[in-house]
Amino acid sequence: MIENIHKDIQNNLRQYNQVLEDMNPQGMLKWGYKKFDNQFAITTSFGIQSSVLLNMVSRLCLQKKIKIFWIDTGYLPPETYHYAEKLIDDLSLEVEILQSELSPARMEAKYGKLWETNKESDLDKYHELRKIKPLENGLGKYNISCWASGVRSNQTENRNKMKFIDAIRQRLSLRPLLNWTNKDIFYYMEEHNLPAHPLFVKGYSSVGDWHSSSPDGIETKGRDTRFGGIKQECGIHTKN
Repeated sequence: MIENIHKDIQNNLRQYNQVLEDMNPQGMLKWGYKKFDNQFAITTSFGIQSSVLLNMVSRLCLQKKIKIFWIDTGYLPPETYHYAEKLIDDLSLEVEILQSELSPARMEAKYGKLWETNKESDLDKYHELRKIKPLENGLGKYNISCWASGVRSNQTENRNKMKFIDAIRQRLSLRPLLNWTNKDIFYYMEEHNLPAHPLFVKGYSSVGDWHSSSPDGIETKGRDTRFGGIKQECGIHTKN
């Protein structure tokens, strides 16, 4: 049944995007769960704005039904780990942690510190090992057909071209917050008394791994502060 729904949506993406355009983010999450049941999940990075989507799931009382995957590279800043623990506790979330089969030490022994070479190909290798493969393994383990994330169109050039739902790596990707602005995020967090990521007050508007994140500067802001300015995307949200 769900396989047929998946095929129908994938074959009629334009039509379904028109339907989703009239929904708010909470409506899209309900739609995803209704369509895919236990084959629907969300991903989180516990980054600067991750609390918004997680709060929406918790307020819909779906957090016990919708699987929540956290891709932990093993290189996240201490502040992110502490922030994740707080949100998990505050929102009573059940989160499954996805990690690479290679420990950080073993990866560095085999390939070196891939983020230090200033080569896009090495960053691609790093992201494949520590982000994309762990995510795909987790999605495959539970036969997830559709997964939602908190990506927004104003974050990168790639995301500016995104639709509310699209196909990525043979699965459907739903983006409930795609059209939200920074103000939308701010007011939602304020309204629901959501804690800010500790690095936000230190000038970070985007944060991932400790070695590939930096606070906003005069010339670089948002995703341009990531990966030494070499690239904006880690590959999770791009079509491969």
